[in-house]
Amino acid sequence: MDVFDWESEEDPVDIKSFQGEERKLIQPTSLQDPKLEKLKGVLADWINSTLKPDHIVVQSLEEDLFDGLVLHHLLARLAGVHLPVDEIALTSAAQTHKLELILEELNPRLGHGDEDPAKWSVKLIHNKDLLATIHLLVAMVRHFQPDLALPPNVKVEVVLVEVSKSGIKSNTQSEFLTGEGSCAGTDSPDASGGGDPVERLLKLDVHEVDAVKKAILHFVNRNMSTVGLQVADLDKQFSDGVILLLLIGQLEGFFVPLHDFHLTPITHSEMLHNVSLALDLLAEMGLHVTSINPQDIVSQDFTATLKVLYALFNKHKGS
Repeated sequence: MDVFDWESEEDPVDIKSFQGEERKLIQPTSLQDPKLEKLKGVLADWINSTLKPDHIVVQSLEEDLFDGLVLHHLLARLAGVHLPVDEIALTSAAQTHKLELILEELNPRLGHGDEDPAKWSVKLIHNKDLLATIHLLVAMVRHFQPDLALPPNVKVEVVLVEVSKSGIKSNTQSEFLTGEGSCAGTDSPDASGGGDPVERLLKLDVHEVDAVKKAILHFVNRNMSTVGLQVADLDKQFSDGVILLLLIGQLEGFFVPLHDFHLTPITHSEMLHNVSLALDLLAEMGLHVTSINPQDIVSQDFTATLKVLYALFNKHKGS
């Protein structure tokens, strides 16, 4: 069977329009998966509950989000962002322009940058791509309502199709929409279920770990921008304790006196002093990061560094 036969007769695919591109198509068997149906229902209920004051009701994720109306209202309700666009966009050009403005606001909040693999885009959302639409909504739930329980381990079988003048190439792969745990927060490092959340996170698929790392990196740089600092490498730039101390001060609203730490540490003992002070401050704030020794951070142990940053991220992500 030609993979393009899977599309509905009412919405035929113009193969030429996809030449030179890769496109993901959900296998028909996955569309009948009860877990996927449950996830779609939970997301629809979340949208309808959030937008109840606006008298907006979503019945189909595939059909009701492509024009930007629902996403526009969600952005306003969840992030307090009101875009200067028409309430209802009637033309395709107006709809795509509206989606562009919406995603420009949403993507940085969701840790989705230009360099990321395109789980969603203006074109995909406007084309009523179910896979992209669900990925976007799950990311929004993770960010704006991390305590909302989503069905865990929802995955779909997809066919990755590449169209060229010489023909169609395709291969089949599995793609997760949600991961381990029953809560949405990064599917879910802070889900209930025992164990250290970062240890659970690092057991997830690589793309999910990368998504969380990018979200934390965006969080760090957003808060460090006021002091003119930029972090590019989570693995290494926290090892001397300087940025970590400045970040804690920025987040908690206090100034760490310069005589209390080494602003330009050179020796191992100076770095150890800085990191020890940072961990002491975290403990005073009630953030007891488990199984972390200052030496772990100085030695650029990524798991240890991520545990500290995740604790700060988890406390201040809404600020």
